[in-house]
Amino acid sequence: MPNTLEATVDISASPEQVWQVLSDLKRMPEFSPTTKRMIPLGTPAAGTWTININRVEGKYVYPTTSRIVRYEPNREFAFRMNENGVVWSYTLEPIETGTKLVERRDIPNGVRRPVRMLINAFLGGEQQFEAELVRGMNETLERIKATAER
Repeated sequence: MPNTLEATVDISASPEQVWQVLSDLKRMPEFSPTTKRMIPLGTPAAGTWTININRVEGKYVYPTTSRIVRYEPNREFAFRMNENGVVWSYTLEPIETGTKLVERRDIPNGVRRPVRMLINAFLGGEQQFEAELVRGMNETLERIKATAER
């Protein structure tokens, strides 16, 4: 299982416009196919905790918690999942035509054995699970793009 997955999209909108869409965490279910709710416990900033309700399409709904680890308006937003240490991030980069938005999944300490066993037992194995994650990342970015370009 690779430690990093990444997806990128170019958006015909300024970083400020993209940030306005991305930083409204209560809207994350509109964009992410695996997020049912993302509830910040306070004003989003580095250090803010979130409660999340997630889904695996057609299979499971499960809660998680995370903590925002980077929150730089118009530049970057990242949160670390408390349950498995995975860091999800969104980076905004100005380009000539608007904004390049990058979504990444990083596993700084590698995948723990219990998590790997759960992926194999309930999510079709690592290759299938990661292919689904990348598909979901691309879907998320396309939905953010469509919203920001309106």
